[in-house]
Amino acid sequence: MSDAMALRLEILQQLADRLEQRRADFMTAEGEDIGTPCTAVAMEMDMAVSHLRTMELEVPLVTGKAPYGTVAAILPYDAPPVMVARVGGAAILGGNQFRFSCSSQTPRTAQLFAEVVAGLPGFTAVVGMDNREFGRACVDDPQVRVFFISGGGEVGAAYEKQAPHFDKLFFAGPSGLPPVILFQDAPLEAAVKFVVGRAFINGGQYCTTLKRAYIHREIYDRVKGMILERMPEVQVGDPRDPKTRIGPIKVERTRKLLDRALAALQEPHFLVPPRRDGEWQGPFLLETFDPPDTEMFGPFLALVPVAADTVAVDQVLPSRYPFLVAWFGTPPPGAQDALTKKFGMTYDNPEFVFTPLRLPFGGKGDSGWIIENRNGKLVKRDGAFIYSAELVR
Repeated sequence: MSDAMALRLEILQQLADRLEQRRADFMTAEGEDIGTPCTAVAMEMDMAVSHLRTMELEVPLVTGKAPYGTVAAILPYDAPPVMVARVGGAAILGGNQFRFSCSSQTPRTAQLFAEVVAGLPGFTAVVGMDNREFGRACVDDPQVRVFFISGGGEVGAAYEKQAPHFDKLFFAGPSGLPPVILFQDAPLEAAVKFVVGRAFINGGQYCTTLKRAYIHREIYDRVKGMILERMPEVQVGDPRDPKTRIGPIKVERTRKLLDRALAALQEPHFLVPPRRDGEWQGPFLLETFDPPDTEMFGPFLALVPVAADTVAVDQVLPSRYPFLVAWFGTPPPGAQDALTKKFGMTYDNPEFVFTPLRLPFGGKGDSGWIIENRNGKLVKRDGAFIYSAELVR
């Protein structure tokens, strides 16, 4: 290993140390900023620290490659420690500089990051600048060669016009209503644990949280009963309480997206009395035959009974936001290939709740893309990727 690579890994170890030292502060800050439950922030911090401490695993992805220069990012409001570890860690490992601004929804978290990375080689946290202003500054700065953004479709459309200013532009778009399929032979205990844990973690405010569950009729009643047995675990309350799974939904845009999706439901049957009181929302657990294909954040899970495994596959394939799909049991012939071709990420009988940080990440279609400048020609592509492999050339 070269001296330069050893130094980069040491910088990332220092970042891991600093994040670990401020773990409690981040738990408080995220809770005050956006209502993230303390247990969810603890998970984010643990995963970020672990990822940074093991970046040597990704050294082969950057060996013999050249850095782009400055990688800039506007972080989403969900899981900012994970994003700093994943995007920032990859940028530094590849020999780049990393400049980032947090969501305007997370001012306390942004200030913490500024303190954490102060004096750390390669890192610049920009605080107090509106994200639009930060974005314009990145467009105008010739040193910024790679830019990462996230948000709704209108954000992606606006920045796509600025793609010629960069060597590579990443857009993490809306995940829509990510589905899970429970095929007829699904292992029910594992499936239900995943579905409930994944749907309501952090009040459903991760792009990877589930929103739709398509369940074979033969197992539907059993699955519904098992989900209802677990719902008392999904407590709404103070984000400082370790028992809380859903804190206050403080982001107004998230509440509006939730309202719009709920209004679009056709004859929903709510399985638990939903709470709708300003910032206090959910959990929304319901039955429906036709969930809306729309942008969504928040504590929402629609159970959809299907007559056959093939019907479930047919119902999820037309999604406008093919970000991710998970399934339990055995897909019918040809289904796995069709789902893999359609969606950016596919989880086959997964055993985790939060997506491991070293799995390829990214959606397809309206849920995300990359525009790359290849010898003066802009090439647009999508699908899951690994940041370390993308942030070098």
